[in-house]
Amino acid sequence: MPDSAGLSIQFVKGVGPHKARLFSILGISTITDAFHYLPFRYEDRSDLKPITNLQPHSRETVSGTIVSLRAKRSSLSILEAVITDGSGHLKIIWFNQPYLKRTFRMGQSIVVSGMVKPNTRDMPQLMMESPEYEMLSDDADALIHTGRVVPFYSLTEGISQKQFRKIMFSLIGEYAATLRDPLPADVLVRNDLPALQESIRELHFPGNADNMADLNSGTTRYHRRIIFEEFFLFGLGLALLRKNSGQEKGIIFSPKGTLRKALLKQLPFALTSAQKRVMDEIGKDMQDSRAMNRLIQGDVGCGKTIVALSAMLDAVESGYQAVLMAPTEILAEQHYINIRGMIGQLGLNVQVMTGGSRKHIGEPAHAASDIIIGTHALIQEKVKFRKLGLIVIDEQHKFGVMQRAVLRKKGMNPDVLVMTATPIPRSLALTLYGDLDCSVIDELPPNRKPVATAWIESSNRSEIYAVLRKELNKGRQAYVVYPAIEESEKMKLKTALQGKEAFAQKFPEFRVGLLHGRMKPDERAGVMTLFKNREIDILVSTTVIEVGLDVPNASVMLIVHADRFGLSQLHQLRGRVGRGVDRSYCILIADHPVGGDARRRLDIMVKTNDGFRIAEEDLEIRGPGEFLGTRQAGLPDLRNANIIRDAAILEAAKKEAFRIIENDVELKDFSFLKEQLDVFWKGRVDLFKTG
Repeated sequence: MPDSAGLSIQFVKGVGPHKARLFSILGISTITDAFHYLPFRYEDRSDLKPITNLQPHSRETVSGTIVSLRAKRSSLSILEAVITDGSGHLKIIWFNQPYLKRTFRMGQSIVVSGMVKPNTRDMPQLMMESPEYEMLSDDADALIHTGRVVPFYSLTEGISQKQFRKIMFSLIGEYAATLRDPLPADVLVRNDLPALQESIRELHFPGNADNMADLNSGTTRYHRRIIFEEFFLFGLGLALLRKNSGQEKGIIFSPKGTLRKALLKQLPFALTSAQKRVMDEIGKDMQDSRAMNRLIQGDVGCGKTIVALSAMLDAVESGYQAVLMAPTEILAEQHYINIRGMIGQLGLNVQVMTGGSRKHIGEPAHAASDIIIGTHALIQEKVKFRKLGLIVIDEQHKFGVMQRAVLRKKGMNPDVLVMTATPIPRSLALTLYGDLDCSVIDELPPNRKPVATAWIESSNRSEIYAVLRKELNKGRQAYVVYPAIEESEKMKLKTALQGKEAFAQKFPEFRVGLLHGRMKPDERAGVMTLFKNREIDILVSTTVIEVGLDVPNASVMLIVHADRFGLSQLHQLRGRVGRGVDRSYCILIADHPVGGDARRRLDIMVKTNDGFRIAEEDLEIRGPGEFLGTRQAGLPDLRNANIIRDAAILEAAKKEAFRIIENDVELKDFSFLKEQLDVFWKGRVDLFKTG
C-alpha cells in the first residue's frame, strides 16, 4: 500500500474545498499535517454507567434504547427522547437541531455523553441537554464520539468537534497503515520509542483509559515519540548546516595584530578576562582552515561589540572586507557612528548601507570599503562585495538561519560571527543555534554597578520627578521612553510627542530632545550626537534606543507604560544606563490596575539585573514562539514540542541527529528520511550548502 501522507487534505473523504480552507487555518494542508495535529485534551467516555446509578451534576456516558421520541415547537425547535437500559430511564433534550427528528427512530440503540441534570418538570427524574451521541451498530469499534476515550482539538469557526473527530477517525482508519516511519529503527530502539503508526493511532483515539493523566498532560510515550521526531528533524537540519560549513574550506586569516592593538590602546577601559577569552576563541577560529560559525552571547553591556570589532580588524588586516548586519536602521547607524569613532584614526574606510541610506554606498558594495555596516539591505541580490571575509550579525535572533546563509553566499566561505544582545536560555539556544560554536561573555566591566530598579504607579508622579530632578541637578542625563510616537484610536497611551512637551514644561531649565524611528537618518544621528555631547539633558524617545546607544553620563531611565513592554525589551532599555561610574536608576511607570503577567514582568525586573535569569522567566511567561517575537526566518515550526517542558527529549534527539549526519552527511542510507527532512524544512535545506 503506497504512503499517502503527502496527499492534500482536500481530497480526503468528508473534507472538500470548503473544509480544506478551514483546515488550512489550523495549519493542516496534508494528511501528515492532520496526523501531527494532536488533541489538546481527552475525555474518558468509556465507562458506561447504568442509568440507575447516575447522579446529578456529573458528566457521564450511558447506553440505551429509545422508547419515546417527540418533536415540539415553540420559539425553539425541541426534540425530546427517553432512553432506557433496563435499569432506569433518562430524558434527552436537543435544542434547534430539527434534522435529528430524521436521524433517530423508536427502538434505536444509542450512546450519549453529557452533564446529568435533575429533571423537575416531569418523569424521568434525570436528564441530559444536547449531549454528544452516537448510534450503536453491530460494529462496536466504530464508536467515535462516545463509549471510549474521546479526543478534543483546538478548532476554528465553521468546523465542530464531531466533524473534525469523524474526519480524523476516517483518516486514521484509511491511511495510518500506509505511514512510513522517518525515524531509523536503531534510533527507535535506543530511545525506547514506539513506531509512528502506533503513536498516531494512540494519540488520536487511545485504546484505553488507563493513562488519562498522562494523556492530558502530554507526557505519554506516544507524545514523546512525536516530540522526539520534531526535534530530530530540526536537529538534522542544524547538524547538516554545521557539517557542511565545517567541511568547507574557509579563509585562513593571518593578521599581524597591528590594527587590533591600535584599537585596544585607545580604549578608555581595560578588557575583561571574559572578553579576552572570547577574542582568543575567535582568533583561533579565524586562523583555522574551517569556516568559522560562532555565536557570542552575553548580557547587556558586557562588551560584545568591541570583541566583534577586533575580529573585523583582523579580517581587514588580512586583506578582506568585513560586514556587520543589524536588524534596524537606527542600530546600524549607531554601530556606524560608534565604529567610525573608534577606528577613525586607523585610516580605514567604513560605510553604512540601510534601506534609507543607500546613497552612502556605491554598487557593488564599495570596492574601497573595509567595513560595511547595514541592515537586511545587505542581502539584496544586487549587492556585491569585493572580497568578503567576515560577516558579523548583530541581534541574531531577529534574523535567522536562512538570512545568514544568503549573506554567506556573497563571499567565498567567509567566517561568520553572530551576536545576540538578548540572553538566550540554554534550552532555546540549543534549538536556535545548534549549528554554531558558542562563546559566552559572562563578565561585566569592573566597577559596573547594578541599576537600581523600581516600578511605580503613574499616579505617584512627584516621586518620579524627584528622582529625575535630583540626577539632572548633578549634571547627569536621562532617557524617557514611550511605547508610541503619536496617539492611536485603539490604544489610549501617552506618547513620545506628548511626553516631549510635558517634560519641557515640567523641567524648563533643562534641554529636552526627541528621538523616534520616523525621523530621517541624519536627524536621528544629529539628536544622538547632541545627547552624547551633553547638549540634551532629557531624551524623550520610543524604543529606537533599545540597543546600541552608549552614553555613560546617562543615569536615569524612565519607561512610561512599562506594563506594555516585554521583559527582554525592558531589560534592553535598562541597559542604556549604568554605563558609567555613577549610581543609575530605572523607573518602570505603570497605570493601575496592572495585570498578572505584566506584574510578574515588572517584579522580576525589580528583583534582578541578570539577563539570563530574566530570559528564563520571559520564556516561561510567553512560551517559545512568543519569546522569539517574529518567527525565525526559515526555521520550521515545532508543532508539538516545547523546548522548556521537553528539554531532555531535545538533548536526546539532537544527539541522534548529529550522530547520523556525522556518518552520512548526504543521507545516502536514509532516502525517506531525507525526503521528510526536506518537507519539514519546507524545501530550504539546500540553502545550508553555502559554498
